[in-house]
Formats: sequence, structure tokens, C-alpha cells
Amino acid sequence: MTSAAASAPPAAASTAEPSPSEPVRRPLLDWRVRFGALSLVWGFSFLFIKVGNEAFAPLYVTLGRMLFGTAVLLVTLVVKRERLPRGARVWGHLAVAAFFLNALPFSLFAYAELTIPSTLAGICNAASPLWGMLLAVVVVSDDRPTRQRVAGLGLGFIGVLIVLGAWQGFSGQDPLGTALALIASASYAVGWQYVRRTLSDTGHSHLSMSGGQLLLGTVQLALVAPVFATTPTSFPVLPLLSVLALGALGTGVAFLVQYGLVDEVGPTTAMMVTYFVPVIATTAGVAILGEHLTWNTPVGAVIVLIDAALTQRRSGASRAPSGGRGRTIRVHRTGS
Repeated sequence: MTSAAASAPPAAASTAEPSPSEPVRRPLLDWRVRFGALSLVWGFSFLFIKVGNEAFAPLYVTLGRMLFGTAVLLVTLVVKRERLPRGARVWGHLAVAAFFLNALPFSLFAYAELTIPSTLAGICNAASPLWGMLLAVVVVSDDRPTRQRVAGLGLGFIGVLIVLGAWQGFSGQDPLGTALALIASASYAVGWQYVRRTLSDTGHSHLSMSGGQLLLGTVQLALVAPVFATTPTSFPVLPLLSVLALGALGTGVAFLVQYGLVDEVGPTTAMMVTYFVPVIATTAGVAILGEHLTWNTPVGAVIVLIDAALTQRRSGASRAPSGGRGRTIRVHRTGS
């Protein structure tokens, strides 16, 4: 949870028009089909995490996810004959972005799903735009608060409390697991603000930058996982396939699909995938995993999503300008 991105997953995009001499290539599939596929893949990410946790420690679920996702992007870089970014400064900033946008939130969601349903994790992921707005209001000096935004924060907070069933002891949900999922969604907001201020106009393509970011995130987890988690000794088929799908599809292929959508229909339409993810995550958790769903969870989620959609239109907090085509880049979040 494409940030995914995912959200994953908010993203900024180039709106530059192609030059007259640049050939326009039409995708094989209509953008609506790809939009639906992206929603499904990111929505199912929380189910994949839950199944992966059955056989592997959360850190290794995340490491596998990053490894397979990075492989997809590196192969794409080779096919397109693009290079990874250059410069110690760029790589230093990408390392920080990889931590807050990938390594940390992916790991926190995996740990959270040890004790909370995948449905709740998916809904907590949808709170990321609210964290972004809160960060912009409280921390960012060039983004002053308005009455509408302060009211939006209040409404979003109420929606979160309804999801958790605060009036009845949080509906029996594990407080620590829920807190980890909410911190994961907040990590995306921190990462996006950092990217906006440090990786603007680098001159590298979004594919190159994001490939470097995921590579660094994979290295971070490869160093940490053996120290803090038990190394897998067996690889059951279903959990392994879930981690493979989580990484290759939900982190690698979904990244490429998302950027194609943004280039074709623009960031505003492409960003709407964010609001389908918790719906699909909830449906998958209930229908496939048999997770219990009380009335307050969907009601609160609707309030959170409506508020996020309204406040997102005003703040634009999810945009992350950087170098690349049209001088902007969307650093990859994806899924959860």
C-alpha cells in the first residue's frame, strides 16, 4: 500500500505536451482497463501481505516485495536503455526517500497485519492524504492553513475514529497494529514532502529515479532483515507467490501502469485510483480471507475518502515534483 502509492497512491505528473516530431504511441489497452487493473493490484496488496506473513517474518515479506519490484524496474531500464541516476547528492536524497516511501511504510504495514485485518490496513492506508495535509498545515511554512483545510482535518479525524470504533474500545482492534498502520500512512506524507524539496529538477527520468529509489530501499532492508528477523528456511508456495505478486505486480508493474496512466489521462484522473484501493482491499479481505466487517468500518472509510478527495483538490499535497519529462517526477510509493 501503492502509495503507493499508493499509496501508495498520490503522484505528480508531467503535463507537458509531446513535441510535434515526437511520435504518439497508443497503448494496447484502454486506460480504463489499466485503471481497473491498477486498482485491483493495489487493493489486493494488503491480502498478499497477510498471506505472506503466514510463512515469512514481516521484514522478509517487505524485502521480497522490494526485491521483486526492483527487478521489474531494472529490467525496464535495460530494455529502454536508460541509466540509474548519477551524483552523490541525488543518491543521498533518494536513500531518505526510499526509507520513508518504501522501506519503513511497507515494513510497518507488514507488522501491522500480524494483528489487524487486511481490511483495516487498507483503510488506514487511505488516510495518507490527510497526513499530508496535516503536515502541510503544521510544518510547511509556505502552505498556510485555511478554514476549509482545518475543518477537513477535523472531519478526517472523525472518520478515522469511526473506522476504529472509538466509542466501543476501538471495536476490539489491536491498538499497536492499528497505530503501526497509521504511522505507515503518515510516513508516505513525510516522504512526499521531503521529495518535493530535495529532488526537484534533477534532470533524470522518473523511471531512472524510481529505479534508484527502490534499489536503495532493497539494500536498506537487506541489511536490516537478517539482524531483526528470522531468516526463512522454507518457502511454501502460496505465501511465496503472494510476495512475488506483491513485489512484481503491486510494486513493479503497477508503477509502470501508473505512470502510463498519468501521461495519458493526467494526474488528477490517475490519482483517483487511491479511492478505489480501500474498497477493493476490504472486499478481498472479507470475501477471500473471511475477515469480519462491522458497520462502522465502511461508514468511517467513506468519510475519510470523501474528505481526502475534497482536501486533496485544494492542497495538492500529494504532488512530488522532480526531474524528468516535463521537469517533474513521481517517486514510487505503490500499494500500501
